Amino acid sequence: MRRGDGRLSHDLLPGEAPPQDECGVFGVWAPGEEVARLTYFGIYALQHRGQESAGIATSNGEQLLVYKDMGLVSQVFDDQTLSALQGHIAVGHVRYATTGASAWENAQPTLGPAGAGTVALGHNGNLTNTRRLMELVRERSGTDLSGELGRGSSTDTAVITALLAGTAGEDARSLEATAMSVLPLLEGAFSLVFMDEHSLYAARDPHGFRPLVLGRLQRGWAIASETAALDIVGATFVREIEPGELVVIDEDGLRSQHFAKPSPRGCVFEYVYLARPDTQIAGRSVNAARSEMGRVLAREHPVDADLVIPTPDSGTPAAIGYAQESGIPFAQGLVKNAYVGRTFIQPTDTIRQLGIKLKLNPLREVIAGKRLVVVDDSIVRGNTQRALVRMLREAGAAEIHVRISSPPVKWPCFYGIDFATRAELIANGMSIEEIRASLGADSLGYISTDGMIEATAVPRARLCTACFTGEYPVPVEDAESAAERRDYQVLPPRHPGSLTIAGAQ
Repeated sequence: MRRGDGRLSHDLLPGEAPPQDECGVFGVWAPGEEVARLTYFGIYALQHRGQESAGIATSNGEQLLVYKDMGLVSQVFDDQTLSALQGHIAVGHVRYATTGASAWENAQPTLGPAGAGTVALGHNGNLTNTRRLMELVRERSGTDLSGELGRGSSTDTAVITALLAGTAGEDARSLEATAMSVLPLLEGAFSLVFMDEHSLYAARDPHGFRPLVLGRLQRGWAIASETAALDIVGATFVREIEPGELVVIDEDGLRSQHFAKPSPRGCVFEYVYLARPDTQIAGRSVNAARSEMGRVLAREHPVDADLVIPTPDSGTPAAIGYAQESGIPFAQGLVKNAYVGRTFIQPTDTIRQLGIKLKLNPLREVIAGKRLVVVDDSIVRGNTQRALVRMLREAGAAEIHVRISSPPVKWPCFYGIDFATRAELIANGMSIEEIRASLGADSLGYISTDGMIEATAVPRARLCTACFTGEYPVPVEDAESAAERRDYQVLPPRHPGSLTIAGAQ
């Protein structure tokens, strides 16, 4: 089984995948600005949300240019490429596959016809009724699929793009009108940023599973998955795109309308791990939420110890909170190699046993003889934590008390996060005591669901906690196929990035 290369902030054994968010999206409407470069920095700031592919589309009012390729943002784009992407509107995307294989054909933004023009679209999330939507596409177009689906894309994003094609000729509607008829048909999680030759659009599913925010530039507007991306490009945060809302930005300004009644259920795992700590969600600093989770964890699972150390970087804010609440000194007991990303080298069993040392190495003089509290954000399969405990023991730790700033992950996510399958989740088949014994730790404590929610400062009714509780806000139509999607194809040889040109003639 091949998976994504892992978030750059998480620490994993070779072949071990953390929880992955599907994508990051960014859009800008700014006449007179270098929109491709703004978008480059915007998706660079969102790189943690996906490292498999990156793409940017721009429009000069007459035609769309799209450039995308496999790899990190800094690998896909250079100065020459960005200089070729001219215009005053742009959308950008970074991807980690949850629906569809990791292949160039599935890179975004997707491109397709839209009435009298063209649409380029980026999607963060995961639809739960893709089969039914694909049947609708076939009803409209027959077996002769065009656009991204015809070119081999296997993503739910390509299905949305095909539906936005609408009708051509004299019966063609505006993309805005078509979107208002298509968006109510989509089920599951979707935060969309898309564009045609003249306008920038943003839409968020009625539950608002994945974040999406609006910012003001000096000469325009920006839309992003996270407020941190707005900060990077110098945009001022205005507000969140509301659940069930479609926003349109063009030469007439900004307007919005709702395509569905909002029923907010934002993903709680954004606070736990997915979002950058310098992002704000629902008015709450993610860093503050994680620090508070650490403080709650210290109250719920106190222990006599000498040092609190984080699993860098994902466990750091919670570890600081734990240390502050408990009065136990905080220390950096592990040194992280910041330059370890994807590797295509298949390790031998011997090297695999040493794999965690590619990313983490203990500071022996700090931890030798000490009773440690080791704080991390989550446990998925347990392989990484097991190797970490063993490494700390070998470095001389006297005791190791593992503390986790989220509850046990027992259920898969169908709304845009790629967890392991339910059978692979260690907490699904074992008690906490059995997990502790499996890890080799002296004690193990997870934060309670109530404690985690309290730390977000968001009411329980406005959060999705399905991966912890099994309570899914939206029924999953094709759960079986969704689970199968976690077996991805082997990444093909690097495709030469291509510049696609489309537009009204």
